[in-house]
Formats: sequence, C-alpha cells, structure tokens
Amino acid sequence: MDFEESSESAAFRTEVRTWLDAHLQGEYRSLGTSAEMGAHDWPVRVRWEQELGRAGWLGLTWPREFGGRAATVSEELVFAQEYALADGPQRAGFFGEGLLGPTLITFGSAEQQQRFLPPILRGDEYWCQGFSEPGAGSDLAGVRTTAVLDGDSWRIDGQKVWTSQAQFAQWIFVLCRTEREEVAHKALSYILVPIDQPGVEVRPLRDLSGNDHFCEVFFDGAVTAADLVVGGRGNGWKTAMGTLGFERGTAFMAQQLRFAKEFAKVRQLARRKGLDRDPEVRQRLSRAYTELEIMRWSGLRNVTRFIQGGQPGPEGSVGKLFWSKWHQRLGELEADLLGADSLLLLPEDDDDHDFQHTFLFSRAHTIYAGSSEIQRNIIGERALGLPRG
Repeated sequence: MDFEESSESAAFRTEVRTWLDAHLQGEYRSLGTSAEMGAHDWPVRVRWEQELGRAGWLGLTWPREFGGRAATVSEELVFAQEYALADGPQRAGFFGEGLLGPTLITFGSAEQQQRFLPPILRGDEYWCQGFSEPGAGSDLAGVRTTAVLDGDSWRIDGQKVWTSQAQFAQWIFVLCRTEREEVAHKALSYILVPIDQPGVEVRPLRDLSGNDHFCEVFFDGAVTAADLVVGGRGNGWKTAMGTLGFERGTAFMAQQLRFAKEFAKVRQLARRKGLDRDPEVRQRLSRAYTELEIMRWSGLRNVTRFIQGGQPGPEGSVGKLFWSKWHQRLGELEADLLGADSLLLLPEDDDDHDFQHTFLFSRAHTIYAGSSEIQRNIIGERALGLPRG
C-alpha cells in the first residue's frame, strides 16, 4: 500500500474540503450525523442532496457519458473521508446513487439509463430496495413475490419488508419470481416499479429507538412497464448480487472514520462519568480501539485492491461481519456508561441521545444488509472454498 498522496489527490481534497466548509451550513449542518431519518427532516435532506447534485458531487465515479465525473477510486475515497470528517449528514440518495445507479450502468439498457440516471444525479427521484421478505430475509433465492407479464406490463403481487426509506421513495427495485418453469435463482428477475400507484401499499415500521425509517411494502396487482427488467428475464440473481457488491464494496469506505469519531466520544463519555480508570471499562475501550485499527488497515487493503482495478468480492462479507459485531459491543459499552440514564428514551436534543440510539439500532446490524449467518456462508464458500452446508 502506498500512503503517499499524489498532488492530484491533494488538490481534489482541498476542493472537497473548501466546498463543504462553504455549503455544509445552517439547516444542513443541523441534520447532524445520525442515521435517524423522518418526515420532519426529509425535505431538508432532499435539499442537501440537490445541493450536492448541482455541484457535481453525486455519481463521482460514474462515467461521463452517464453524467458522472469519472473520478478515480482514490478521489471517491478522498470525498468520503472529507465528508465524514466534516460531519456530513446521512445521505438521502444512497439507494439511488450508491446501489441502483451503478447497477443500471453495469446491467441496464440504454433506455433505462437515460430515464433513471439523470434524476438520481439531480436529487429529484429517490429509490428503495425491495429484496427481503418475511420468509426470505437473507435467503433471497426464496423470495415469493411474483411478477406476471400481461401485455406490455408486469403485474406484481407479494410483500417486501425492512425496506428503508420506502415511505419517501418514488421507485423501488424489486427482486421477484417471473419464470414459472425455473427454480431458485433462475426464476428471478430484477424489476423497477413505481411506488405511487393503487397496487402498492407502504406501511412504516417503528423500531426500538422510536424511528420508522424502514417499512413493509405490499404489492397487490401493482403494474410496471414490461421493459423495466434490469439485466434480462431470469437474470435477477446476477443483477441483485451486483447491487449487493456495490453496497458492500466502496459504498462504506468512510464508515471507519465515523466509527473513529464515535469512539472518541465514548472515551469522553467514560471520563465524564468518572469511569475512565475503571479496569473493566479500560479493557473494553482497549479492545474497541484495537478492533477499530483492524478495520482501518483492512479497509486500506481493500481500497488498494479497488485502486488497482479489482472488484468487490467476498472479502466485503468479512468486513460486514466484523464491523456489525464491533458496533454492537460499542453500543453496549455506551449503554453501560450511561447507567440508569439509558433506561429511558432520551430526546434527540440531549447530548447522550446518540449513544442510546447506537445501542438500540445496532441490534439490527447483524441482520440487515445480509445476516451474520449469511456472511459466514459467503466467507466459507466463496473465500475459503469450503463445501456448501
């Protein structure tokens, strides 16, 4: 790994930092860094997304013919680092820019690319991901939502769950069964469906922390155009795995920086509570710091591979498995440091609210974006070459 920053990267870093200093102000700054999103702040998040779009910060690595800046992986990392260091708010357009956009660039038709990529880059249209179902959370090959071709339209019936931001999105990319004569993976297609129609019902779900950022989505005769299958009929598994590769690859490159800032706040909390000299607390802090460094070095190794032209692989599952348990343990430490204060839900303007939110929300880390059990299967089969089991 070469840690020497080129003059081009240094100039790009200065450009990013200068822009963020000038524009991440006022209502945008007030959003904070929490993953909590709701109807009360969604309009502000949309305005921030549009601000980023006007300045050309969306679709950084997309090819120029698709409206991107054709930035290098190094420049993408620089932007992610500076955004995290500036305490940039959680992105409202993550599913469109980070997941669907690269999927359409790789697998989509020219018509799909022309229709859907520009609104993503402008911050005008928002997407959600329709993969998981009540009976097929991590085992996506078992999804039961069906799509039947009826003339020039698909008719869709079924249910999705844990669909983040569905109540705010205009579109959803849905993994569903289209090939009746096929089984498992070969029966699946990846279809783009408009949400604002009579055949789609979105029901927000409230989690332990009191938020409703994810939802159930019901399809009852929902329709979408026949040509909105991405990657071709029966190729939904390949397309979906491409989407998940983008999610577990470069999409979370700056996550370790946010974790590092959170860890620094936990150390301050320990001092404030007079527990920074407690042997058990010191041991837990030491473990958290050591594992944070493991994440940093592992992340740098992955970034080096991307810079050298590699693609996201099963190694991403190692990272996901590692950080999800790490953040759960950090949340448990935060709750223990808060003591009795952690037993009552604190208001969002309380300084300790974010600690409480980490503890509550991190319980889902080992489930969403692929459960820990599935990550272990991927690591065993695809990274270690073990037999399926």
